[in-house]
Parts: sequence; C-alpha cells; structure tokens
Amino acid sequence: MIDTESLANRGFTVAPGLIGPDQCRALATLWPEQARFRKHIVMQRHGYGQGEYQYFTYPLPKAVEELRQALYPELAAVANRWNAELGRAQRFPPTLEGWLRQCHQGGQKRPTPLLLHYKAGDYNCLHRDLYGELVFPLQATVLLSDPKRDFSGGEFMLVEQRPRMQSRGEVVPLGQGDAVIFAVNERPVKGSRGFHRTAMRHGVSSLHHGERFTLGIIFHDAA
Repeated sequence: MIDTESLANRGFTVAPGLIGPDQCRALATLWPEQARFRKHIVMQRHGYGQGEYQYFTYPLPKAVEELRQALYPELAAVANRWNAELGRAQRFPPTLEGWLRQCHQGGQKRPTPLLLHYKAGDYNCLHRDLYGELVFPLQATVLLSDPKRDFSGGEFMLVEQRPRMQSRGEVVPLGQGDAVIFAVNERPVKGSRGFHRTAMRHGVSSLHHGERFTLGIIFHDAA
C-alpha cells in the first residue's frame, strides 16, 4: 500500500487510490455535520491562508479511524528508522493505541484528524502540524475531490529547507482518493558526514475555480 522506501529516502510518497470515489464523497459530505467536529477554523482569521478546516471529535468516523489505524504500523517503522539515522533514542510503539496512550499520558488528548475545505481563491500557507511536545514525524493527506471535475489549481506543495542551501520545492499531483504521505517537521538526509536533519513544510496553492475537500490524518493528538 505504501512505498516505504521512497518515503524514507525522499520524505514523501503517494499512495494512489488509497480510498475509492464513493468513500471520498461520503467523507466530504460530513462537512456540515457539526456534531462530528470539535473545532472549526477559518484560515484567514489566523493568517494561515484562506479556506476552512474542522477537527473531528472522538469517536472518529469509522472510515477515518480505520484509515488511521491501518496506516500507522508501516509509518512507525519508517519513523523509527529516521530516529535511528538521526541518533535519537525515541522509538514509536508498533500500534496506534500504544502511541496515543503516550500522547494522552503527556496531556495531548484532543484528536487531530481533520477535513479541509477550499473554494476559488483559497490556499493554505506553508506550515507544520505540531500540536505539542509529542510529535509523530509522518502524516497523510487524502484528496477527496476530483481534480478533473471539481476544481482546478489547489496543488499540494512541499518545501524542503536544506542546511546551508536554498530551499527546494515539490508539487505533488494527486487524483481523487490518492494520499500523499510526508514528513510533518523534519527528516534525515544522508550527506558526506552521515545523516543530518532537513526541515519540511507543506501547503496548498490557490484554487482557480471549484471546490476542494481533503482529509488530513495526523497521528499525534493535540495538547
């Protein structure tokens, strides 16, 4: 399901068709159901960009919970590889339950999976999704809308800030149901003297027209 080697070496990978069109549409239709969400953010009020997003409340919708559970084990293996390469002692447990137990014991108890909604002219500034001291180093974004029919523009973007070098940008094309899995904050990069840390940020370019929904899967809960 996941090209973990590409993910480990490049800091991101695409999982094509992670969920089907019917499930994409079903998730997007949750947007107006306020009881399913704990918080609603209007981006322009905070300088985050333009558009809206909502954090789900617990219990998560079944499809979101199942996806979060299914993705975690493979990503934990990559996260542990990264920590080993960077000389860090921390290792992530093999199950999501074990990791969330650590988050909750550390005071991070609020769920972070979210729905994002963009209309023409909306965009998301480059950022990192950090919600406390405990951070799982990988996350996933699933495109729920169809770029062939529902919108144009709105490309997913990654920027890598390389030490003592100019930043490198990447536009990641996605189809409906595709997921991009990427580094939350930083990743190891091998240099002539071993591994060093490279910071990464992500965002979304301006929509030209239409409407774009995405699902964000973050594996650490918020303080």
